[in-house]
Amino acid sequence: MIISNPYQLTLATDLDGTFLEGDSEIKNVFYNKLVRLREHVMLIYVTGRPVETVEHFCKMGYLPHPHFIIGDHGTHIVEGTSFQVIEQLQNPIIQKWNNSNNALKELLRDDIGIELQPIDPPYRVAYYYDPDHLQDETVQKIIDAGYDVILSSDVYLDILPTGVNKGSTLLNLLNELHINYETVITCGDSLNDLSLFQTGLKGIAVGNSEPKLITKIKALKNVYHSMMPGLLGIIDGLRFYKKIQLFDFN
Repeated sequence: MIISNPYQLTLATDLDGTFLEGDSEIKNVFYNKLVRLREHVMLIYVTGRPVETVEHFCKMGYLPHPHFIIGDHGTHIVEGTSFQVIEQLQNPIIQKWNNSNNALKELLRDDIGIELQPIDPPYRVAYYYDPDHLQDETVQKIIDAGYDVILSSDVYLDILPTGVNKGSTLLNLLNELHINYETVITCGDSLNDLSLFQTGLKGIAVGNSEPKLITKIKALKNVYHSMMPGLLGIIDGLRFYKKIQLFDFN
């Protein structure tokens, strides 16, 4: 899958706390600008949300249709208008995961400090966790079984195929599309977005970011920490990276 690359900017953004965070007026203005700039600004949602939820938001008009959706923390990738799976990127993830959902749930069945979330994503297992009761042994058990663990917001524990995360899947997509890395800006607010910033791509950590994420990015020279929350932080970051003129903001 090779596309011509007329894009002056590729915006790869988390949703909750980031692209979805803001009042209705600023969202309407910015989202409409993205729709009008579709041929010049590639929009990629990189989210922990299931693809089906993002598809619903798009079809209901809550979100502009992106060019691509990377859902479930990097484990599920689809085209943003047809919502068709990008098979050449998805298949290696499926093979790594190897239908592990039930085996992992059984492995952790008696562990304290965790509770399954009421969702059943195809290529990850999602728990809530209690930071006061989560056992180190639980995390180590998952790692020893050959999976990656992401803890975020002192609430979410996600089990992923090894080496698969938001950042790795984004890089695979950019390489597949032959997108110039210099045109890419990533945006996020929590520890599950850290992998986006660890790609070395330009990044924006918005002002309402999880404190543990802010601690982690202090050593990363490629990440701008905005003082503005959510969508305002994205706009502030675009100004910092001298991309705001594309949107005709003052």
